[in-house]
Amino acid sequence: PKHNSVATKWIRSKIAFALKSYIMQSLNMQRCQAKPAAGRARSIAPRTVVLRAPRSNTSVCVRAAAFAPPTVADTKAKFLKQYNKPVASLYNTVIQELLVQQHFMRYSVNYQYNEVFALGCVSVFEQILESMNADERAKIFSAYITALGEDPEKYRKDAAALESAASSLSGPEQLSPDASGSKVQTVLSKVADMSAGGKLSYNKFFAIGLFRLLELTGAKEPSALERLVKSVNVKPEAVNRDLMLYKGILSKLAAAKELMKEFLEREKRKQAEREADKAAKAAQQNSAVQA
Repeated sequence: PKHNSVATKWIRSKIAFALKSYIMQSLNMQRCQAKPAAGRARSIAPRTVVLRAPRSNTSVCVRAAAFAPPTVADTKAKFLKQYNKPVASLYNTVIQELLVQQHFMRYSVNYQYNEVFALGCVSVFEQILESMNADERAKIFSAYITALGEDPEKYRKDAAALESAASSLSGPEQLSPDASGSKVQTVLSKVADMSAGGKLSYNKFFAIGLFRLLELTGAKEPSALERLVKSVNVKPEAVNRDLMLYKGILSKLAAAKELMKEFLEREKRKQAEREADKAAKAAQQNSAVQA
C-alpha cells in the first residue's frame, strides 16, 4: 500500500539525515582545522630552487614537482566508474559524503597512510553498512578506496593484521609504542614518530582506529584511551570529540534501524491479517454460491 511505502521512505530519510549531519559536522571541523593545508593543496606551478652546498660555489638546480591533486568531481566519477550501478538510497548519501571527506584527507600535502587509519576506515564501513549484503559492501568499499587512488586490499590486509595482533594482547597496557615490540607496538611507534615530526595527518578515521584497538584488548576505562592517545602524541580533546560524534551517530542509526524493523514487522502482520480476511470472505461467497 502507498502509505506503507511513504512511511518506510520517511524512516530511511531520517537515518540518512542523521548520518549526513554527523559527517558534515565532522567535515566542517576538519576543513576549519586544515585551512592552511587546504590552501597548499592547490596546484603549484613548477619552480626552480637553487641549493648551494656549504663552502662551495657549486649550485645545484632542483625543479620542484607540481602537486596537482584530482578534484572532488574526479574522485566521484572514478567511484561511479568502479561501482557502475545504483547504491541503495539509505547508503548513497553517506557514502558520497564520506568520499568527499576522505578526498580532502587523501590529497592533503601532509597525508601519509598508516595501519591505524586503515583499521578505522574499514571499521566505519563495516559498522555503518553492516545491514547491507556482504558482497555488495565489499564491492562498494573496493570502488571507494580505488577512487581515492589507493589499494583496497592493502587496507583490508593491514586492518585484519592489526585486529588479529591486538586481539592476542593480554590487555590495554600493551598498547604502547615500541619499535622493537609486538606488531601493534611497532605500528604505534611508527605513528608516534610521524606525529612527533609533524607528519601525521590526524582525522576521525585515525581516532576510530585507536578506539578499535582498545575494544580489541578489552579496555573499558577512559584512562586507557587517554594513555594511548598521549603515547602517540595526539591531542586527547580531538580524539574524544570525534569519538563522541561517531558513537552518537551509531546510536541514532541503531535506533532508526530498530524502528524500521518494528514498523516492517507490524506491517507484515497487518498484511497477513488482511489476506486472511480476504480469503475468509472469498470462502463465504463461494459457500453462498454453492448453496
